[in-house]
Amino acid sequence: MKFGINTIQIEAADAVIIPVMHKEFEKIEGFENTIKHLFDTEKFKAECGEIFVLSSLKNDNYQNIVFVGIGKEKEVSGEKIRNAFSKAIKKCRELKVEKVFVNNIEIEGLNCNQVINAMVEGIGFGDYKFDKYKTDKKEQKDIEISIGNVPSEKDVKEYVSEAVTLVQATLFARDLVNEPANVMTPKALAKAASNAGKECGFKVEVFDKAQIKELNMKAFLSVTAGSENPPRLIVMKYFGDKDSKEILGLVGKGLTYDSGGYSIKTNSGMVTMKSDMGGGAAVIGAISAIAKRKLKVNVVAVVAACENLISGGAYKPGDIIGSMAGKTIEVLSTDAEGRLTLADAVYYAVSKENVTRVVDIATLTGAALTALGITTTAVVANDKNFYSELEKASFKSGEKMWQLPAFDEYKKLIKSDIADLKNTGGKFAGTITAGLFIGEFAQKKPWLHLDIAGTAWRDNEDGYYSKGGTGAGVRTLYYLAKNE
Repeated sequence: MKFGINTIQIEAADAVIIPVMHKEFEKIEGFENTIKHLFDTEKFKAECGEIFVLSSLKNDNYQNIVFVGIGKEKEVSGEKIRNAFSKAIKKCRELKVEKVFVNNIEIEGLNCNQVINAMVEGIGFGDYKFDKYKTDKKEQKDIEISIGNVPSEKDVKEYVSEAVTLVQATLFARDLVNEPANVMTPKALAKAASNAGKECGFKVEVFDKAQIKELNMKAFLSVTAGSENPPRLIVMKYFGDKDSKEILGLVGKGLTYDSGGYSIKTNSGMVTMKSDMGGGAAVIGAISAIAKRKLKVNVVAVVAACENLISGGAYKPGDIIGSMAGKTIEVLSTDAEGRLTLADAVYYAVSKENVTRVVDIATLTGAALTALGITTTAVVANDKNFYSELEKASFKSGEKMWQLPAFDEYKKLIKSDIADLKNTGGKFAGTITAGLFIGEFAQKKPWLHLDIAGTAWRDNEDGYYSKGGTGAGVRTLYYLAKNE
């Protein structure tokens, strides 16, 4: 898909997408009477995501006018625009068009950048599908998108460029998650990160099992012990501000497959466990966007990639294992494995890469789904200012976040009678105790834990999300790094 500004005249387009607000027909120059008639006859009410198509022949060209509702002006948000435009581009695909003119619109309460960004993201995300393994699939033709009626062509080009980068990075993360686990092994994930580094401009170092052992990452290695596919520690570095000593650490859970180990999952619980590296995919996507946009910031991203399987050498409930930090851990469940890999990865980022602040992101707990469903990412934090920056980034991306409490009483739940820590805190407050377990390895640095267990995957098409991986976290982490 190719985006441009005023690259197609409205008369030459196969389709024209016109966003319409409820009863605000005066704002659509050239289509005021048509929209008023649609409102008066109640054929179109401009409800968010509502589509109405008018088709006609003009100069021997068949043209479709795609009116897309975005709701009442005072209620319009970036998310509503994304969802509406994802439906509009799907309608364009149905109409088999190749050239689309998008009419920009002024919306009270949103600046031009927010509107353009949401339009581009809605189109880019809505046009995505993962069908590479279908033998009878038809190749989709590229659609050329031209955005018109813009206030400043130079500024809007920059807005579109950033939005396209974020679309590409997010869809890259979706692709990584959607690949089956027999393809997306730890080695393959490391290769994908290396290729992204070459393309986008960040350095990648990949540690093999022997090197991981030299680092004394005992918790990480315990999780990998049951698999024949060896682990990889993926370390990605981008230094865009040589004058600053501040380094943002991004640590993503990289379980390319999770059976639960001896605390085995049900068959239905295992089917989607190729997605357990959604956090790893998010940080790879985020640093790709950060580097491509050449942000003035220093970032180190870390992914401890492995599989959690069963064999005679696999770790077991009741085992006591070590960690890179020297803390001992009582394993109460081998299905609480992500926090073990993240413990070593977070400690590595702090102790070896000298990050000054660290964010970990992981598909970690079913409790996050129970508490917040599939719309909101759960957050555990130890620093108010850092969380405030995350809130600001979340507002820009439209990805909903919610902070959970982290009182000292919760920390008592992960203390072990026979080791320093235990890897589950019992049946209560599971998302909080899992996060606080990882926080024990952050060395008191400003730290955020993002549990995307609910937001990283969709069982069905939902708005601008296709079925499968969502790429959750990529855009929020990008805006957190940008911090404007």
